[in-house]
Amino acid sequence: MDDISTGSLLVILVVLLLISAYFSGSETGMMSINRYRLRHLVQQQHAGAARVQYLLDRPDRLISLILIGNNLVNIAASAVATILCMRWFGDAGVLIATFGLTLVILIVSEVTPKTIAALHPERIAFPSSLLLRPLLTVMYPLVLLVNVVTNGFMRCLGVRPDAARANDSLNSDELRTVVNEAGNLIPTSHQEMLVSILDLEKVTVEDVMIPRNDIIGIDINNDWKYIVKQLAQGQHTRLLLYRGDIDDAIGFLHARDVMRLMTKNQFEADKSILVRAARDIYYIPEGTPLNVQLLKFQRRKERIGLVVDEYGDIQGLVTLEDILEEIVGDFTTSMNPAPSETTQPQPDGSFLVEGSANLRELNKEMNWEFPTDGPKTLSGLIVERLGDIPDNQLSLRIGGYPVEIIEVSDTMIKTLRVLPEYYRPPLLTKDDN
Repeated sequence: MDDISTGSLLVILVVLLLISAYFSGSETGMMSINRYRLRHLVQQQHAGAARVQYLLDRPDRLISLILIGNNLVNIAASAVATILCMRWFGDAGVLIATFGLTLVILIVSEVTPKTIAALHPERIAFPSSLLLRPLLTVMYPLVLLVNVVTNGFMRCLGVRPDAARANDSLNSDELRTVVNEAGNLIPTSHQEMLVSILDLEKVTVEDVMIPRNDIIGIDINNDWKYIVKQLAQGQHTRLLLYRGDIDDAIGFLHARDVMRLMTKNQFEADKSILVRAARDIYYIPEGTPLNVQLLKFQRRKERIGLVVDEYGDIQGLVTLEDILEEIVGDFTTSMNPAPSETTQPQPDGSFLVEGSANLRELNKEMNWEFPTDGPKTLSGLIVERLGDIPDNQLSLRIGGYPVEIIEVSDTMIKTLRVLPEYYRPPLLTKDDN
C-alpha cells in the first residue's frame, strides 16, 4: 500500500463507496419491489422482471450474495481510509478514519441509496439484476457455504427458510385493503364491486332475503278470476304458488310457462294448469353465506329459492338478483324497498324510519352503525333489546343513536324516530348501549 499514491487511494476509496452504495440500493430495491406487479410483468415477458423473479425465488441466496459483496467492499474501504488518514494525521488517523468513514458510509452508501431504492424499487432492481445474476453464478460456492451455515443456524432457532414463500399470499382482508388503496388505478365503482365480492362471505341469505310476510305469491284456493288478475298485473316473472299458507308451498310459477300452457289450453284453463306449470321449490338453509349460495345457484341452474330454518319453516325468499345487488347495487326490479323509501328526513334533522327497515341497508345508505349480528330489522333489534314489544313514546339508545318509538302495532314496531348522533334528548327512559 505504501507504493500507491494518495490520489490513487482516494480514487479506490470512492469506487469502493460507490460499489457499497450499489449493493445497499440493490438489496432495498429487490426487497421493496411489488411482488404482484412483478409477477404481472413476468407474465408480460419483461426481461428485467424475469431476472429479479429468479433472484427472489431464493431470497436467502440473494441476501447472502449482497451482504458478502457489501461487507467485503466496506472492509476494504475501511483499510484504505485508515491508510489515508494515517498519512494525513499520523497515529490519530485510525480514530479519525473510524468515525469519518462511518459517517460517509451511512450517508453515501447506506441511507441515500436505500432511500432512493425504496422510492423507486423497479428502477433500481431491474438494472441491478443485470450484474447480480452473473455475480451469483461466479460466487455460488461461497454463497452456498454461507447459506448452509446460516440455514442450519436458523433451523436451530425454529425458522424454516424453505417455507418463506408459503406466506407470500393475501387473505381476503389484505386483498380488501389493496383494493381500497388502489386510488385512481381502479374506478370507484369497480372498487366498490370488488370489495362487495370479498364481503359476500360475511353476509348470509337472511341478510338479503325477502321476509315471508313480504313474499308475493298466488294462493291456489283463491277465485280463478282473482288469480288471473294477479298473473296479468304481476310485476315479477316468478311467483310462489301455495295452498292457503306459504308453508304449504306448491312451487314457483314462471310467467312464460303459465302463458304457454294457458295459450295451449285456452278453452279449459283452470287451476290445474297452474299446478302443472309450477316448478320444484329449491330450499336454502338459513345461515348460508352469499358466496356459497351464488355458487349453488350457478351449479343447480337456479335463480330463486326459499330460505328455511332448522325446523323446515319458511323464513323468506332469495333470488339470484338479490345476491347480484350486493355486488353491483340495486336493480330497478328489486323487490325490497330501498332505505330511502323507508326513511323520511325531518326538519329537526331526525329521521322517521319504518320498523321493517333492513338494518344492513340502513347502515349502508345512511352511513349508520346499528348492530347487524342479530335481528335483521330495526323493529326486531329493539324488541330483542327490550325483551318485549314496547309502548309508544318509549326512548332508548342503540348503537350510539337515540331512538324514539312513534307507532306500535300488536306484533311489531311500525314507526320510529332516529335522532342524529349529536342530538341528545333531555330524558331517556332506557339507556341501552
